[in-house]
Amino acid sequence: MPRVAKYNRNEALAKAVSLFWANGYHGTSLKQLEQALDMRPGSLYAAFGNKQSLFLEALNAYADELVSQLEGCLADEPSSLSALKAFIRQLILCNADSMEPPARACMIVKTLLEVRDEDEPLGSRVNELLADVEELFEDLLRRAQREGELRADVQCDRLARLLQVQVMGARTFAQRRVSNQSVESVVEDIEAMIDSYRVRH
Repeated sequence: MPRVAKYNRNEALAKAVSLFWANGYHGTSLKQLEQALDMRPGSLYAAFGNKQSLFLEALNAYADELVSQLEGCLADEPSSLSALKAFIRQLILCNADSMEPPARACMIVKTLLEVRDEDEPLGSRVNELLADVEELFEDLLRRAQREGELRADVQCDRLARLLQVQVMGARTFAQRRVSNQSVESVVEDIEAMIDSYRVRH
């Protein structure tokens, strides 16, 4: 009979995400992973392979959670632009119930700034994930345009890129131990910028 795993893979991945998000790829040791996941070295390697493969899986789990957040916003909000604003608010303020942040800066962006050429394929995967987030923004904007909510002259690809820059900068700004009120004001400014592209009736 096959051996039954004595761990919950999703719970173990969630713990790995939290640890890597807080400490970074290079700042997280195998010993810390063993302790956080409550797994012996042999079990850890059997379940996830090496540290890099575990990090890639954790990074993908983090990205999947972002998509889940967006789907929740689309279900809860009355329009595409409202969903976009709610999603960006969650990304910057990290106030989604399902993701308690160990750091205010985005895990993907932190990885982008940390990894080196010898860390491949981490760098390539991070760039793919950032491109995916930008595409999510663009898809929402084009949807809002089709629904008559966003002006027809708006270049959705350019605005999506600008929004990603805004979110990346805001998440990094929030890492500075600034007040919640200061971060909230940044979110409000981004929301006002999005509203400036609305169709005026």
